Amino acid sequence: MGLQMPYFNFGEIMIISLNDENFDQSTSSGVTLVDFYADWCGPCKRMLPKVESVASKLEGRVTVAKVNVDESRNTADKFAIRSIPTFALIKDGKVVNVSTGSKSEQELLSFAESHNRGA
Repeated sequence: MGLQMPYFNFGEIMIISLNDENFDQSTSSGVTLVDFYADWCGPCKRMLPKVESVASKLEGRVTVAKVNVDESRNTADKFAIRSIPTFALIKDGKVVNVSTGSKSEQELLSFAESHNRGA
């Protein structure tokens, strides 16, 4: 039986929810844009519509996922998350790029597509 993946369903947009238990397996193949956030984080909340839009635009090419740093401390520590929001781009289990702080939708989209430029 396959791994059951919790996810956020924003209408037609699927953003998976990763945690300490499923992170490594879920990011081991393909390209994943990970949004490290916390429920109490104002900038993280303001980024949500932008993350949703980017997830919609990248559907089928890049998996978009969220990690709650308060609930997944081991994963947050592994990535040395000290400030949120932090975005990590992971390709086949390896970190390709990391960026911290709020972004415009276009900046987030460019960041997510940076794996094609070998960044």
